[in-house]
Amino acid sequence: MNTETRRVSDKRERPLRDLRISVTDRCNFRCTYCMPAELFGPDYPFLQKTELLSFEELERLAKLFVGRFGVEKIRLTGGEPLMRKDMPELIKKLARIPGLNDIAMTTNGSLLPVYAEKLKQAGLHRVTVSLDSLEDERFKAINGRGVSVNKVLEGIEAAKAAGLGVKINMVVQKGVNEKDILPMARYFKEKGHILRFIEFMDVGNTNQWNKKDVITKAEIIDLINQHMPAEPIEANYKGEVASRFRYLDGSGEIGVISSVSDAFCASCNRARLSARGELFTCLFASSGFDVRKLVRGGLTDDELTESIASVWRNRTDQYSIDRALSKTDGKKKVEMSYIGG
Repeated sequence: MNTETRRVSDKRERPLRDLRISVTDRCNFRCTYCMPAELFGPDYPFLQKTELLSFEELERLAKLFVGRFGVEKIRLTGGEPLMRKDMPELIKKLARIPGLNDIAMTTNGSLLPVYAEKLKQAGLHRVTVSLDSLEDERFKAINGRGVSVNKVLEGIEAAKAAGLGVKINMVVQKGVNEKDILPMARYFKEKGHILRFIEFMDVGNTNQWNKKDVITKAEIIDLINQHMPAEPIEANYKGEVASRFRYLDGSGEIGVISSVSDAFCASCNRARLSARGELFTCLFASSGFDVRKLVRGGLTDDELTESIASVWRNRTDQYSIDRALSKTDGKKKVEMSYIGG
């Protein structure tokens, strides 16, 4: 068996460095820009347990991505990943993989009061919590389930108390929550958590995206600067998606993820593994490569490695750049709830 680590790059010379694993397509929220309740109702055909990659299958694939391709960071997503039973057990398996230096999770935070300590003990390093408003009624409307802001704030505090790193993500939509930009910035500046604003993106086909509803990075930073001056700072690492800004008073930083107004496709080094076991090379992809079929078809690790490497070597994705050039009209895309953010 060839266990030598080898870097693999795509057609645009972008290396594979980062793996995102969606562990479930289910969620206890119905956020309007991701899983609108009118479409993801009681009769929606969510994946059955046998359709999901098992923890053992996920562990095997993670070992290949880390050991064969040099991936150092894995982020667990959903849906809501904590809807998957026994998540600490999966994290324990991942934490044992030599060379995997960073295990993170994106979550809506509502279940962290129950799981934060268990996740930390299992080996999770960080959580990114999605929160789009501090105004309770507005947040209840956005999440589609009437969940209060306090429930998420309790989850954030539970993660902090457990010793997990914490970041906050806020999707900004014109006419929905732009009034919350400053209150969110002030609150998390005081709390010492990094807040990242995300431009409203056209992920999937169900969120009624319109470019007119986008508050751009430039608009967000201009507003912040009027009240809490900040300056741009260097990325933590090559391929980091958030543009970083540091408050001039030394009280922390914010970030902006600007897929619409300032595309970062040229440095994208992320692969995404869906809950069903399909490998996607772009958040806006139409289809993925069926890894589950190969895993369950008896392929050796060498054969699996070569199949995955072939997919990445042939990757040409640059959806956000193409969008700006008006080359994406009518493209059908995988839903965010299926692939993770």
